[in-house]
Amino acid sequence: MSLNKSFYITTTLPYVNAEPHIGFAMELIHADIIARWKRLAGFEVFFNTGTDEHGQKVYRVALAEKKEPQRYVDELSEKFRNLKPLLGLSADLHFIRTTEIRHKKAAQEFWKLCEQAGDIYKKEYKIRYCVGCELEKTDSELVDGRCPIHPDKELEIIEEENYFFRFSKFGPKLLKLYDEQSNFVLPNFRLNEIRSLISNSLEDFSISRLKKKMPWGVPVPNDLEHVMYVWFDALVNYISSIGWPDNMGEFEKWWPVVQFAGKDQIRQQAAMWQAMLMSAGLSPSKQIVIHGFINYEGQKMSKSLGNVISPQEIIDEYGLDTLRYFVAREFNQFEDTEISREKLKIAYNANLANGLGNLVARVMKLAETYLLAPIESVQSRALHKTLTDAMDGFEIQKAANHIWSEIGELDAEIQKTKPWESKDKQIITELVTKLVHIGYSLAPFMPQTSEKILTAIRENKMPENLFPRKD
Repeated sequence: MSLNKSFYITTTLPYVNAEPHIGFAMELIHADIIARWKRLAGFEVFFNTGTDEHGQKVYRVALAEKKEPQRYVDELSEKFRNLKPLLGLSADLHFIRTTEIRHKKAAQEFWKLCEQAGDIYKKEYKIRYCVGCELEKTDSELVDGRCPIHPDKELEIIEEENYFFRFSKFGPKLLKLYDEQSNFVLPNFRLNEIRSLISNSLEDFSISRLKKKMPWGVPVPNDLEHVMYVWFDALVNYISSIGWPDNMGEFEKWWPVVQFAGKDQIRQQAAMWQAMLMSAGLSPSKQIVIHGFINYEGQKMSKSLGNVISPQEIIDEYGLDTLRYFVAREFNQFEDTEISREKLKIAYNANLANGLGNLVARVMKLAETYLLAPIESVQSRALHKTLTDAMDGFEIQKAANHIWSEIGELDAEIQKTKPWESKDKQIITELVTKLVHIGYSLAPFMPQTSEKILTAIRENKMPENLFPRKD
């Protein structure tokens, strides 16, 4: 199929203040599934991720480890870059670092546009600040005087002269954007959350820090005493990644973007960033897809809380495609997910070892025994509308559930027809043809498993046990 359409998708950029965990792996895998799906649908895809390397949180960790900040982020960014082969991500995945010269230049140009629009000014201020979030916290956002996302961290008081972005100006424009694009934020209840935030009035936010207190950031244009606030700098990666401002042809080819982000970033992604784009005279993002948290033992899995499960742990125990399956189907895409090692093992045995793996073995044993040769053509049947509609709407879990309903239906058909008794080649051929359909459907979700299934069908041979049972 010729590529005549372009599609741009990005994850957020994680801070490099600790090693990657399963929470960010979920976001990466979700985005990769959509990127692969779009390629199958004939799109040329730009898939972006990277690392957010400035800010107070990163600076403090680097100092605590007695390292120069640049050396520290160089070392840790490689661990995030290595998620590409670890998670089986698309070969052409683009990786940007916010310490790159091209990005810093773009952030400074973006600042100048907002300043020229009259949306940047300087003032004295005093706030309560969560270093974990790198955000100001108001009374309404606190629980027992602490940030609910980082309850282990004391709020800090910041009192200094900073540059501010005139966020308060953009409330009506943001509400108009949400009205005109009713699916701008997915799921819909997250859009309602951001509407409520906007309707309750917006306050201008600080976009710089005094360099003498916190020097690790992009220099503010024409003011050597300040560096950019980390959020202002980092959000610009969504356009610097695709050539802005130096290569406008490339930028215009890909923009606007579909953004995947966690529920703690609704304000930054759906409101702050969109207002910044408006100020700079750029069109808004295309859509923002918000996922829930992964909770372990009742708490959000968090680097700062130290209660993480690494993706490597799951891959070592179950394999890469099992991790991708867990993320796609067993983790709630839009709500929070409670996980434990026991829950993962139960899901693996029920749906992979006894489900998909057993089905492939049964069908291909019949084919190997009773068919003299592979079926004539291993071509994909038209994918079910339920699957295509779900994927086009970024409902990954719904799409995965549909595939598993087809797995269950094919298993039930085997039980009903009992082809080992009749040895009916037509029935067995039809079973294999339906397995082809499942194999192709799995390609964006579990690419290694998809290829193993389709290879077995091409060779008319039962494959090795795809998912050995775990006791």
